[in-house]
Amino acid sequence: MDRVNNMHASMKKAVFIAGLFTTGVLVSAGQVQQAAPAAKATALGTPTHYQISRMPRRAEAYYQSVWGVDSLRVKIAESGELVRFSYRVLDPERSKSLNDKKLEPGLILPRVHLKLVIPQLENVGMLRQTSTPEAGKVYWMAFSNHGEPVRRGDHVDIVIGNFRAEGLLVE
Repeated sequence: MDRVNNMHASMKKAVFIAGLFTTGVLVSAGQVQQAAPAAKATALGTPTHYQISRMPRRAEAYYQSVWGVDSLRVKIAESGELVRFSYRVLDPERSKSLNDKKLEPGLILPRVHLKLVIPQLENVGMLRQTSTPEAGKVYWMAFSNHGEPVRRGDHVDIVIGNFRAEGLLVE
């Protein structure tokens, strides 16, 4: 009878250990199955709470002190057919060359060595503000993006006469 009890105890122990092992494997498999969709979602580009820095502080200070502007932004507009560049005027005297009608602005896409220009529309004229700059106001200009070579996430340069803003992130 002792021998049967010992065998029975050994079997219980073996079943218990096998149960722990099986449970551990199932838990691990469950964790892997749960982790896989999360990895897929991340690979597909789910939003994150981290934001890419738009412009270094030194660059902002440069544009403020030398050109009298800040809040330089480049955004895709009108379903991708236009790229809008905007800036806020801090010092009208230093920023007046950005609104000069005689200077032709250009948006340069270094990735493909391409220069975009501001379109001239029959009834509207140039898609650009050329009024005398006033402190605190935001001014804009729109570049033609026919064929959509400029995409969100690209880095572009804006050139207007001697003004040059390099590496602006397209939003």
